[in-house]
Amino acid sequence: MHWLLVAAAAGSTLASTLTPPVLPLIVRNPYLSTWLGDARQPPWHEWPMFWTGERIGFSVMASVPGSDSVYPLLGRPHDSLSLEANTEYNVSFPTYMGAHFDASTTNLTYMIPAPESLPKSTEPVEVILSFLSPITPTSTLRQSIPASYMTVHVKGSFNVNLYVDLNGQWVSGNRGSQIVWELAHQQLGKSDKGLKTWEIRRETELLLSEVRDQAEWGTLHFTGPSDLRHEAGTSGMVRPRFARTGTLQNEIDNDFRGIMEEEPIFAFSKSFHLNSSTSSSSTPATDSVMFSFALIQIPVTQFASARGLTFMRPLWASWFGTVRELLDFHYLDFSTAASLASNYSAQLAIDAYKSGSDDYVDIVALTARQVLGATVFSGTPDDPILFMKEISSNGNFQTIDVIFPSFPFFLYTNPRWLAYLLEPLIEHMLSGQYPNKYAMHDLGYHFPNATGHADGRDEYMPVEECGNILIMGLALVNSLIYDTGVGAGSVWSSLGSSSFDPNPATSAFSLRNLGTHDGVFGLDDSWGGSTKGVKQAKKWVTKSYRLWKQWTSYLIDFSLRPHLQLSTDDFAGPLELQTNLALKGILGIKAMSQISETIGNDEDAKYYKNISETYITKWEGYGISRDGTHAKLAYHWYGSWTTLYNLYADTLLCFHLESTSSASSSPIKGNDQQKPLAPSDSNPIKPPSNRTGFVSRNVYKIQSTWYDAVRQTYGLPLDSRHLYTKSDWEFFAAAVTSKPVRSGILQSVAKWVNETSTDRPFTDLYETEGTGGWPGAHFMARPVTGGHFAFLTLDKACGGKATGGLAFLDEPDEKAKEVEEIDNVEL
Repeated sequence: MHWLLVAAAAGSTLASTLTPPVLPLIVRNPYLSTWLGDARQPPWHEWPMFWTGERIGFSVMASVPGSDSVYPLLGRPHDSLSLEANTEYNVSFPTYMGAHFDASTTNLTYMIPAPESLPKSTEPVEVILSFLSPITPTSTLRQSIPASYMTVHVKGSFNVNLYVDLNGQWVSGNRGSQIVWELAHQQLGKSDKGLKTWEIRRETELLLSEVRDQAEWGTLHFTGPSDLRHEAGTSGMVRPRFARTGTLQNEIDNDFRGIMEEEPIFAFSKSFHLNSSTSSSSTPATDSVMFSFALIQIPVTQFASARGLTFMRPLWASWFGTVRELLDFHYLDFSTAASLASNYSAQLAIDAYKSGSDDYVDIVALTARQVLGATVFSGTPDDPILFMKEISSNGNFQTIDVIFPSFPFFLYTNPRWLAYLLEPLIEHMLSGQYPNKYAMHDLGYHFPNATGHADGRDEYMPVEECGNILIMGLALVNSLIYDTGVGAGSVWSSLGSSSFDPNPATSAFSLRNLGTHDGVFGLDDSWGGSTKGVKQAKKWVTKSYRLWKQWTSYLIDFSLRPHLQLSTDDFAGPLELQTNLALKGILGIKAMSQISETIGNDEDAKYYKNISETYITKWEGYGISRDGTHAKLAYHWYGSWTTLYNLYADTLLCFHLESTSSASSSPIKGNDQQKPLAPSDSNPIKPPSNRTGFVSRNVYKIQSTWYDAVRQTYGLPLDSRHLYTKSDWEFFAAAVTSKPVRSGILQSVAKWVNETSTDRPFTDLYETEGTGGWPGAHFMARPVTGGHFAFLTLDKACGGKATGGLAFLDEPDEKAKEVEEIDNVEL
């Protein structure tokens, strides 16, 4: 694959078929997160919003010279215009042509009519607001930059004036906060071109603090080219002045004040000269202007690392000595960032269409920015880290059972980012700061403060978190080991240098060896492959092997018959003997057998393999209903059923392709609570006979059939207790069903996207009937929607063989074939 492939990129934002209630505009991290609410309405219907739903000041207008009309394009700047008496303008509205989006871009398109002074045959001017938050899987350096772009494209034959402003709500969740601002000028090299940047921040910053989930520290940088006009002043004066004159005054109101105290706004304007009287061509003229938005925070978090509580610097600071250097690079890098992002979006669209449909293309495109919008890159090139906020549900820091549902996105896009998510958890627990023997739930009660849980009293999900991290650990190891680019789990993995850094003091996945290709600086080296992948996997596992064993020991003791505890679906409450939870724990033990093989520990590998195979046989007896038609919610809850989404890991980790032989007769070492499950004369456990797959194929078949029977209007309910669902688990479950069932679930989710009454960024928890609304808890903008990538990740797993290994799901049922044969004989 070429590094800067842009084929289909221009058209990739034109294929949107779904109409979600909210669309991403500027979405880069938990604090630079601006969305278009009420997206089924014209963009001037409401102000844009922060992910919480809090409206923020961000407006775009256009006017036509020689006309008294001004056209709101984004936000509600016309609220300020209607306040002025004796106006010399009319507020009109353009024709809105709709929104189109891909994984990195959202385009809003308008038509502005020609003024009456021009011939009636004059075509409208087309205006496109194009928002780019680039996803660049080949460049972690670029992905680490907390900044996005907005480009305004115009096309037509008459002149148009453009206006853009924002207010102080971008830098504080408290509307009464006092803010300060200035306009900075920067020349670009030796040319006469330069940049203008509005810099806005709280007068008194509250380091590492939030109000209504918005950061109370950091500076917003709003940048455009130096030939723009600018003005800072009261919204009720600046906007009407542009409406009257079509320009700004290059003046700055330096009366610093509160965010909504005579609301100060920070504006740019530009005149597009599209009408050339000397040109006889009938071809419409085109022009554009590009803006950037960056939220600079130093530090980005605090983290209880191995060396103690540490203020963490942003990762970008390792390559850029000053904020100004970063901002200049980002602005000038637009073409490269856009090309890399287009490469990703185009490939994603191709893969998603093969895996699902046009609707699936839109669902994963809508998901991508949301996943990364919950993250912040930190650390150094020697030891990169990716921090994640559990957005909206409770704000926990680095929650393992939030990383887990999101991990299909990372495996597909760039597996190294998954490694960077696990790194701070592993470092913290290796350092001895967490007292429990099972894996911790999170690194801190609330982002951005990863202060740990020295008292061990984090949310109690021991089997859940141990199973999650072991499954993800093996998934990472598997992603490293492939022979050719075709066999890689991510199509971008094989690009870059194949050199390996053996230094034990550095991360197995350091960023010390960035490359330059096709004239593009700052590209990652390859992810694994051939001997490099084997060495990376061994280096990574060896460093923390005692932790992997510790977590597996807990699962051996407590996963087969889980006591009363929460699963990741904690909103449903605690429950004992959960069938789906037990399966996760057993799969975790099985994963450890192969993690042990990575470092050549064959004795451990055999031991864990034996236990997992013995447990899975018992699990099938405990967890399947008496009539053999479905999995129960809990072993002892007869008449219940559950979405067995943890079955996905069996296929992702390629266990379904194995030939399972009789388990070893070596004794199972475990806690007394698991007796009498250990082999004994009085209670022998017969290991499974030879068969294909770790989990029985019958479990796959009955679940696939069951899901089709219980699916509702808007999707597959989570279990028999309620009609609500989790979209991430729907895709996990659907990925391991027959093609018709998978297609049906996908269609139901797509219908929900088009019709849901929810009004926040893609919620993962919703009702499958009624209006498809909230079930009580309001989950929104959460990174768990990375689970929507489950189809894509599975298609590339096991060297591309994972999905083929499920072909049996689409084979005719043996009983149905027998009935058909009998009917044919009778006829």
